[in-house]
Amino acid sequence: MGRIVVSENVSIDGVVQDPTGEEGFDRGGWFGRITDQARRAWAEMELQEARDAAALLLGGGSYTWFASRWPGRTGEWADRLNGLPKYVVSSTITAPSWAGTTVLSGDVPEAVSALKRSVDGDTVVHASRQLVHTLLDHGLVDELRLMVYPAVLGDGDRLFGRTGHRTPMRLQSVATVGGSLVHLVYRTEQDCGSSGS
Repeated sequence: MGRIVVSENVSIDGVVQDPTGEEGFDRGGWFGRITDQARRAWAEMELQEARDAAALLLGGGSYTWFASRWPGRTGEWADRLNGLPKYVVSSTITAPSWAGTTVLSGDVPEAVSALKRSVDGDTVVHASRQLVHTLLDHGLVDELRLMVYPAVLGDGDRLFGRTGHRTPMRLQSVATVGGSLVHLVYRTEQDCGSSGS
């Protein structure tokens, strides 16, 4: 059985809204306000994550954003993302434009549970805040990877919202990335127990 790994860029106060400043959020664009050294180190970690992934899982809005950018890019990172199997949770996308995409519709927890059983390895979720809320609410997240940016935004949509499901997690690693970012990795207690960590 595979794992669902949520990999997110977040502010110190957990905001994930408008990291690139393209959505018109007055506090957006925080992703770009880091040093070149931090950006290079972040990109190296993202490339390694893509190398290690077995598939990608995205919500509809995030899928549309990624699909408008990655197919035209070149290089190892782009080649890897473009070549991975991709799954999008959407009730409106019927003809996905990004090669290798399968649309998951209907009951989301049921569809993602089936995906976990069918994919051998890590299915990585980027962005997709509403999907992440659903996955957490139904106990489907096995690992959280949080890249924390040096900003407190004080407002905006946060990664973690109200949930009816408590998810005990265990810290696996902490790393400083490029001198200003912090990478935190947590696993669910259940996943830690099953892996012997």
